[in-house]
Amino acid sequence: QVQLVESGGGLVQAGGSLRLSCAASGRVITSLTMGWFRQAPGKQRELLARLTRAGSAMYVDSLKGRFTMYRDVAKNTAYLEVNTLKPEDTAVYYCVAAPNLGAPRWDYWGQGTQVTVSP
Repeated sequence: QVQLVESGGGLVQAGGSLRLSCAASGRVITSLTMGWFRQAPGKQRELLARLTRAGSAMYVDSLKGRFTMYRDVAKNTAYLEVNTLKPEDTAVYYCVAAPNLGAPRWDYWGQGTQVTVSP
């Protein structure tokens, strides 16, 4: 069983930056595909980025350049840095993990962390 605990959300002004953390336990993150989703009010949950077992990051095209996902293996923690925040980035951000090979099956979810961007 994998547990994921997010932190780092909060209230930030437009143009600012945040770093979200996802501490994993129960399994080493090098054996997992890690990812970040978000869900804005009234919208569907969307995948933002994922990190392969080898540590390669992949992003949604529209977010490239503003979002950076990486990990610290020693801390068993994944991160998502978000720059040049916009009010439309306001959402609950979820860390996810997939234990399988191939197309990720997001079996494990964190509780979510709220990010609110003020104009």
